[in-house]
Formats: sequence, C-alpha cells, structure tokens
Amino acid sequence: MPVLVSPVICSLARAKEVDIKKAWEALKDAPKKRIHTFHSTSDIHLKHQFRISREEALKRSVEMVRLAKSLVDDVEFSPMDATRTDLNYLLEVVEAVIEAGASTVNLPDTVGYTTPVEFGKIIKTVKERLSDRAVISVHCHNDLGLAVANSLSAVLNGAGQVECTINGIGERAGNCSLEEVVMALRTRRDFFHADTNINTREIMRSSRLITKITGIPVQPNKAIVGANAFAHESGIHQDGLLKEKITYEIISPESIGLKSAKLVLGKHSGRHAFKTRLSELGYDLSPEEIENAFEKFKHLADQKKEIYDEDIETLVSEEVSKIPEVFSLVDLFVESGIKKKPKATIKMKVKGKTVQKTAAGDGPVDATYKAIAALTKTKSNLLKFEVKSITGGTDALGEVMVSLEEDGRTVRGHGADTDIIVASAKAYINALNKLAARKR
Repeated sequence: MPVLVSPVICSLARAKEVDIKKAWEALKDAPKKRIHTFHSTSDIHLKHQFRISREEALKRSVEMVRLAKSLVDDVEFSPMDATRTDLNYLLEVVEAVIEAGASTVNLPDTVGYTTPVEFGKIIKTVKERLSDRAVISVHCHNDLGLAVANSLSAVLNGAGQVECTINGIGERAGNCSLEEVVMALRTRRDFFHADTNINTREIMRSSRLITKITGIPVQPNKAIVGANAFAHESGIHQDGLLKEKITYEIISPESIGLKSAKLVLGKHSGRHAFKTRLSELGYDLSPEEIENAFEKFKHLADQKKEIYDEDIETLVSEEVSKIPEVFSLVDLFVESGIKKKPKATIKMKVKGKTVQKTAAGDGPVDATYKAIAALTKTKSNLLKFEVKSITGGTDALGEVMVSLEEDGRTVRGHGADTDIIVASAKAYINALNKLAARKR
C-alpha cells in the first residue's frame, strides 16, 4: 500500500517582494509550507518582456529567494522559459539560487518547446552540476503534445518532482497530465525505477470532480481517464480480453477506481463478446437463437455506432417470442414532405409469395399501414400506436408498439429499428402475424 503523507502547501509568487510577503501571509498557518518564486531567464523573455540584462535577472532571483528563505524553510525557484535559456547561464542561475537557500529547483518548459531527448540532456547536465544539493523539478506545457513524454524523460535523467495537473488542464494546450505520469511510472516501474505515493484508485473520481468544477470535458480517447480508455470494441481484442485480461489490458480498470473494462458492442464485435453480454444480461438461448440474434445485432451495428444493453434486450425479445410468420417485410420505400403527399411502397412475403403495393396516406406511417393492409387483405382496426426511444442519441433504436383488433381479437405488435417507419411496419406486421396465429 502507498505510504500516506501530508501535503506541502505551496504558494506561487513572482520574484517581487510584495508577492512573496503575500504568499507568506497565505501560508503562515499551514503545517507544511513552501514558497515557490520564479523569474524568466531566457534572452527572449529578458529582452522583449522584462527589458533587463541577465545580470539584473540573476540579482533579482537571488534576492527574492533569500527573502522567501527568511520566511519559510522550504523554498522552490523556477527559471521561467528554462528550455529556451542558454544552458551555461541556466546553470549559473540554478547554482546561485541554491546558494541563496532554494531546496527545489524547477526547470519549466514554459511554452512546450522542448523534446524528450533534448530535455533529458538538460536535466542530466543540471543533475550532474548540483550533486544532490537540491531536488530537480520539472513543469512541462503541452503545446506540442509532449508534456508527459518530456516529464518522463526528466525522471529518467534525475528529476525528483513533476509538476502536473489532473486531466492535464492548464494554460493554452494544458500541462503535463498527472494521471498519465502516475500510471506510466506505476505500470513501468521496471523501466523508470520510480513511483509515487498517490492512491491511484482515486484517479477517476478526482478526474470527474475536476470536470465538474471546471466545466472542461475530458476527450473520450484521453489516456487513463477518457471514456474510451478501457472500452474495447474490436472483436479480436474482446475475444482476447475475455480469455485473459492481460492480452489487451496493461492497466486494470480497478487500479484507477473503475469497476471493470467496458466491452463496447458495435460493428467490430464478434460472437464471443455478444454471447458473453447475453449471458451477463441473464439470457440462456439455444445456438440457433443466438445465431439469429447475432445476425440482427450485426445489421443493427451497421446502422448505429454503439449497441446498448436495451438494444440487445429488444433484439432477443424479438427472437425468443417468435411466432410463425405468415407475413414478412422484404423492403420499404417512403416519400414524404411538407408539400408532398406521403406515399409508401411495400414489398412483402405473404404466405411465401412476394408481393408489392404502393399506397398514399395522411403521413408516412399511415401510407405504410394502408399498403400493408392491402397486401395482406386484412381488415383490422388500429387501436393504439406508441413510439419511444430505447436509447439516447440521434441514432437511437426506436421502438413501436401497436394494438390491433379484428373480429373481437386484440393483439399487441412490437417492432424496433433505427428507422422509425421501418419499426412501425415491423410492429404492424408482428401484430398481424399474431392475429393469424390466433385464427389458426
């Protein structure tokens, strides 16, 4: 189990006397406190932003570190824009602030400019010069998408602290992502020979809390905490995962606070995953029923991106409650519009014979039902027509239920499809088949 340690409360302050004194006022009652002061050191910043010389920047940095040290024992200093600072000058500044009392030196990649190999060399050079006189910290921005890679390279080369944020939130493209660094170190301890005391089971909860507070959503394919990070759709991946998790899962979902990986059923899913989900939902079907339901599932998966449990239950209910089909839908074509009379062309099999009919109606469903009634030569009365969405989204599976009455017999028909007109036709035909069965 990780060792629980109390946090160090740190206040960030510009290398200005008023800022450092304000930081002290904010921190003075904290059991463990640190003042982190910073000043730019790159020639770009010194020339265009501060308009001072290297000598003046060095003098200010040393004076403000001494002031901070007179207030607290724990002082951190950052030479801002360190990765675009002349290396010899950077080393001069680092050594001077350590002499003035800094116990942690943070090397920021302020504009996300550096690369892992380049940054690793900088950290290694500073590490060799310091000889363990201070902890090396890094603070990487993600402008080139390299914040985590740069931070991990720094760890490999002697950094003992990584400044990062949950969900990688931060200025511009964000900062180094805490959860990615933590899980990389935890998963590849054999490579990095480093770890943290972070309770990783709180990662997911923390991520969701930050999303709630900031209103900044996490992209679905974000590593570790994204909605798809532990979602498997590929049939090959699902098959391997069901046989042995380690085949396609290098991090257990439980280790970050999730219950389990998610097998996403879609058009890439195979029979193994489909059968497993059926079993999880409590269905015990015959091989023939499974095969028929799987064919319907693949057809539905071509129409919508993700299949939900409610979709599967609807497919299975259609399969297990089958009645002999006197009538079956072959094809359907509908024309409709604001200034166009709705028409429906229906092709059906009626007692084994393929027939077709076009009919007009008050709407596309009415036209469809009139064409079906003409083809089947039935005279039932539509008592009830209900439509509902089984799942959310514009690609949701729509469910239609109808009640038909004929010669004193009343039946309910059911149909489901992503196309609500097709679902309506299926429901009507399902009810007609039930009426035919009742007559027999």
